[in-house]
Amino acid sequence: MKKYMLKRILFSIFSLLVVVMVVMFLVYTCINRSVIFQTDDVWNKKSANDRVIYEYIQYQKYGYLDYVDYTTFLTNKYTALYGSDYTTNSDYIADKKAISTSDFQSNPSVQEFASKYSAQGYKLKYLQPQTFKSGKVKPGGNAYLLAERERPVYLRLLDYLKGFFTFETVNDVQDPNLTERYVRVEKDPYSGLFAVVGSGTTHKYLLYFDGRFPFIHQNWIHLNLGTSYTTYRGQEITDVMNNPTGELNVVRTQFPKMIGTDEYVETAIDFHSLRYNTGVVSEVEKTQFPDNYTVYSYNRTGLSILETSFVIGLAATFLQYFLGIPLGIWMARHKDGIGDKLGNAYIIFIMAVPSLAYIFMFAAIATTLFGLPYKFANAEVKILAYVMPTISLAMPWIGSLMKWTRRYMIDQMNSDYVKFARAEGLSEREIYNIHISRNAVIPIVHGIPANILGCLTGALVTEQVYGVPGVGRLLVTALNQHDNGVIVACTVFYTTLSIVSLILGDVLLATYDPRIKLTGEGGGGR
Repeated sequence: MKKYMLKRILFSIFSLLVVVMVVMFLVYTCINRSVIFQTDDVWNKKSANDRVIYEYIQYQKYGYLDYVDYTTFLTNKYTALYGSDYTTNSDYIADKKAISTSDFQSNPSVQEFASKYSAQGYKLKYLQPQTFKSGKVKPGGNAYLLAERERPVYLRLLDYLKGFFTFETVNDVQDPNLTERYVRVEKDPYSGLFAVVGSGTTHKYLLYFDGRFPFIHQNWIHLNLGTSYTTYRGQEITDVMNNPTGELNVVRTQFPKMIGTDEYVETAIDFHSLRYNTGVVSEVEKTQFPDNYTVYSYNRTGLSILETSFVIGLAATFLQYFLGIPLGIWMARHKDGIGDKLGNAYIIFIMAVPSLAYIFMFAAIATTLFGLPYKFANAEVKILAYVMPTISLAMPWIGSLMKWTRRYMIDQMNSDYVKFARAEGLSEREIYNIHISRNAVIPIVHGIPANILGCLTGALVTEQVYGVPGVGRLLVTALNQHDNGVIVACTVFYTTLSIVSLILGDVLLATYDPRIKLTGEGGGGR
């Protein structure tokens, strides 16, 4: 068992790495990188050389390449020599103007820049100044000198893996004015319980309780799936998936510096999200916070996109098993009867008709006859918004489960042990309930973990049609807007859940059926 599981886990990790590398290759190499600017308003407003430089900055941010600008090189060089007053230095001013002249290559700083980055495998690129006939520089036509180096897929994958997990420590904050660094347990004024708080860590609250499921939360360990630059404009994808998507949740509470007083405010600030402010703390913030932990996010109502997908998926999975297995058993017991024929007609219909067709067909019936809301955001009674997506998602799986349960039941009905049981005088009820049904569902048991974990992945078509803010719609939106970070993150998320569900399916199957042993020896482990 242990040997089998170890081999299974190691092979699964290898498979995950291969899948992520393939997706990165397709996204970053096979697709024209310029598509990331299709919905970029900043790019549209820039022109000439300024637009080219903006493109390089974005390409580096997205992970396509490494890029260094000559101006940035000069800033770092002269800051090290003269500190923050470098901008008035005559040598700096002369070096900066040099690239606008015809003999810029003879400038010592330009030669230093070229030598340094050429040795590191960078390619140098010079953007000539663009001028009108009068000699005046066109808007956005300033001269630039830069160095760029493509990032191969394997390096991109290594960088992704290196930052996959991060841990907050008391040395995260680089501020010489912070003299006290610690991690300790304190009374939490916002929950009435205890919390683990830190000083020197990025977040103030590292472990805390609140009234939101799963009620205990942490900022200590971070899972970094990447950053969304196109769809969510610089937000961490983990936060996008986990943060509630509803309206601001305003409550009566106190700022940290008001604790112990009679002063209360109405605010949606989530004080458990406080992060260290490395910039300037305003005078107003000094009256509200006792330290530099003044950066925060807001509390919102509703579910996160991950929770929304899970609720719909779990409800659909319940319907699938609650209806699919009993109906499949009933069809098998009344084989070739009217009910069996009607059931087979439904199976053929739901399997043959494209998903979009039956979803729109069901939506038309449900909205016309029952007045159910069509779009998720338009539901006045929020719980009704889940009805149509749940049923639409469950319908094909109910048909699939009916088909396979019926087939497995009929296979078992023709087995020799059933004939022997009848010869012994067992009733048909006992034969079906004790023997046939239990053996028929053995193949179905393997898929239970996959169906439950699959609830987290959302439904691509269903969520898009009904406007459900779920994980499935997140991936569709990312594909449409070429949000590479989200595409890779969803690949990691989907693949990991698939691998875990297969392993759990094997374990559950071995637990349910004593004939199966996960030894990895002979006959595929049977």
